[in-house]
Amino acid sequence: MNQIKQMLISFATRRSWMTIAMLLLLAVFCGSFFPKVVIDTDPEHMLPADEPSRVFHNEAKKKFALSEIVVLGIINEKNPHGVFNPDTLSRIYELAEFSRTLRWENPDDPTKMDGVIEVDMIAPSMVEHITQEGPGTISFDWLMPHPPSTQPQADAVREKIFSNPMLTGQLASEDGKAMCILLPLTDKYQSYRVYTALQEKIKELGGDDEFHITGLPVAQDAIGIEMFTEMSLASPLAMGTIFLLLYFFFRKLSLTFLPMIIATLSVVMTMGTMIGCGFEVHIMSSMIPVFLMSIAVVDSIHILSEFFDLYTPEKGRKETIVEVLNILFMPMLYTSLTSAAGFISLALTPIPPVQIFGVFVGLGIMVAWLLTIMFVPAYIMVLPARIFNNFGFNKHNSGKTTLLSRILEKTGGISYRYAKPLLGLFLILLVASAWGISKIQINDNPVKWFAPSHPIRLADTALNKHFAGTYPAYLILESEDLEVHYSNSDKRKLADKFAVFSKELSSEFPEAEQKGTSFMAELMNVSDQTEDGFFLDQATNLAANKAEQAKGDDFYLYEEFGSFFSLEKELQKPFKQPEMLSYLAGLQKEILKAGLVGKSIAPADLVSKIHQELTDGKEASYRVPEKMQTVGECYMQFQQSHRPHDLWHYVTPDYNGACVVFMLSSGDNMIMEAVETFVADYFQRNPPPSDISHNWAGLTYINVAWQSQMVEGMLRSFLGSFAIVLLMAVFLFRSLKWGVLCMVPLTITIAFIYGFIGIIGKDYDMPVAVLGVLTLGMSVDFAIHFVERSRKIYAKTGSWNETLPRMYGAPARAISRNVLVIAIGFLPMLISALIPYRTTSLLLSSIMLTSGILTLVAMPAIITVASKWFFAGAKLEIPTQSTSEATVTVKVDQ
Repeated sequence: MNQIKQMLISFATRRSWMTIAMLLLLAVFCGSFFPKVVIDTDPEHMLPADEPSRVFHNEAKKKFALSEIVVLGIINEKNPHGVFNPDTLSRIYELAEFSRTLRWENPDDPTKMDGVIEVDMIAPSMVEHITQEGPGTISFDWLMPHPPSTQPQADAVREKIFSNPMLTGQLASEDGKAMCILLPLTDKYQSYRVYTALQEKIKELGGDDEFHITGLPVAQDAIGIEMFTEMSLASPLAMGTIFLLLYFFFRKLSLTFLPMIIATLSVVMTMGTMIGCGFEVHIMSSMIPVFLMSIAVVDSIHILSEFFDLYTPEKGRKETIVEVLNILFMPMLYTSLTSAAGFISLALTPIPPVQIFGVFVGLGIMVAWLLTIMFVPAYIMVLPARIFNNFGFNKHNSGKTTLLSRILEKTGGISYRYAKPLLGLFLILLVASAWGISKIQINDNPVKWFAPSHPIRLADTALNKHFAGTYPAYLILESEDLEVHYSNSDKRKLADKFAVFSKELSSEFPEAEQKGTSFMAELMNVSDQTEDGFFLDQATNLAANKAEQAKGDDFYLYEEFGSFFSLEKELQKPFKQPEMLSYLAGLQKEILKAGLVGKSIAPADLVSKIHQELTDGKEASYRVPEKMQTVGECYMQFQQSHRPHDLWHYVTPDYNGACVVFMLSSGDNMIMEAVETFVADYFQRNPPPSDISHNWAGLTYINVAWQSQMVEGMLRSFLGSFAIVLLMAVFLFRSLKWGVLCMVPLTITIAFIYGFIGIIGKDYDMPVAVLGVLTLGMSVDFAIHFVERSRKIYAKTGSWNETLPRMYGAPARAISRNVLVIAIGFLPMLISALIPYRTTSLLLSSIMLTSGILTLVAMPAIITVASKWFFAGAKLEIPTQSTSEATVTVKVDQ
């Protein structure tokens, strides 16, 4: 390793221009892939393509023709009639008509159109008013074919909507102050285009109505659009702040640019390589520049800090930079390897975007290390000599002590004199943190990734104030067996039932009982001899064959036999059975009573509404009929409507599958998980009358699925990273005790940060989960630097009392400058409209401050308490006349 170090340093200092040119050309080559970037903001892709929940979600969408929905809400709280006034209803009608036109030619297939699915829209002018036209006759009319011109006409629209329980709470709020137009999309990627078009149209409308557009597809697509806008604003601000801080520390503009150049080149090379390899830029990978910038500047600041402290005109820049690199080469290599290993371990997670994020941040860290080792000395060597006039710590601080030095002097003294009380305090804080961690709640919601003042977040708040739920989740129910497998016992029971049926036909067909007995005997024989095939299918086929060969009345007799078995087949279809529909109605009632959902629609609702109008139209008749034939009649009547296709959103054509739509009050994963648990418990406590399975589909559920895997994957990855970093630290220092010591700031930092998150009630979401890995990288970085420099200085002094003051000179200043630059430098990202970037900014600053303080306070306190044990067997170097280690006066008398 020493030969590699000398070769790299020698090449960078002797062939400086060539080094710079080579690295810039490499950056240009990587940057040439940027125009090929493909943006992917679909959270569904957080799951592997073959992940069961994702596969089932897509299958359910096809089976029930489900679509992602944009919610357009209209609110009027000023008019005494709410939205049910002529002016508002006219604007709602105009918006619905405009929404029908939001269709565009598919660029990949000119025969297809993208955008709003007109036939599935839910709007007053596009849904039906179901009424009784006469006894046993139903009328299907458009609810609002034209906008009303008078208040009585507007009141009539209100009355029609509230007469249909399926529309109350979905189309219009129960307080009458809000209405929703639901716009199903051909593809969720069209949501932002629809969102933008609606916003432009709304600007043309007057009146005192409020207009809001929301929905998970809108939120997810908007995040993808806005995250790059936010990064293009927040990142330059962060870099600008870092630049000003570096200028304050080093007072040379040309050198201040250096960390910025390293960070920029690292990001360009890493992102260019990722794009060139064909990977899409996802929500996770869009944060790679933030993480890389924070890590890439660390090593270059270490070098600049050490260079600034050690430079003298007598030594000159070449001798100084070579000396600095000889001191820092191994610590920087150690920290880069351990940090990279920590991020690369994210490949252990089951989430593809997180895997890509981890691998390429790890790659970027090593790219930043190489750039620091090569580019920094080359850059310093090509600068004009005049740049180094009046440069260096001695020049700027001769005869006076800086504020940072005084703070470090006090810190070193406190960590030495009060070592045991400090360790006791940290233990107390760890216990408090453990309590805080126990209170952490795992939750996420893409809508809450926007700031509270963002239009999408405001829309979500406003609509959920009036509607009990605007977030759909789909409960998919399927019969376990599409055809019942009859046991011998089942066959005998059916044979007995058939014998009774045959006997009842004897009044019309005298030989019915005898022929029925012969028919059943032949059927049993066919069934016994045939392994494949279902019993009822065999029966209907046998009856059909007999009917074809029969003459006279026997033809009609065998037709009756076939009808008997066909009816038995119908009885096996669970979602034609009144008992099954009543069971679903009971589930809907119970979950509504629990307050977990605001609205639900199931096949039972369609049947109940049709049954109500088929009987007397009274509210008491809104129920599931008692007979299967009546249920079948209700389904048939519904298919006579203007929108017969709506039926297949709730049942499959064979009536073996059903979909229950639950409207949740929030997109929070906690709400979806509570609904999922409630339904599972309900099925367990109240077994359904038919053998059915249940599963979930919809974006609300998919968010839960990937978050669940992410939390588990992140925990597994973090534990793996912790173990890897510990092993690497032990290997690098050839010592278990020093390796374990390096993990102390990391462990305490994680405990403090996550304990604090639990105490304040902040949700454990995606940014928080990922930043745990950053904690690992940063904390280990400072700890390894501290340990490596302590061991080297101790090898010269042979005494911890003499080592500690030197540690609080140049080494501590380098660590402190890094802490301050990153902690303050990324605070400008708090202006972002996206909460994940704000979270990243705040936690990144907190992590840097906490890990830096722990490195400079907790680690020396631990070493002070057990210095004999840590330095037992330490090899001492022969002392020289002078030393390059800057020293501050630290009182170490106990």
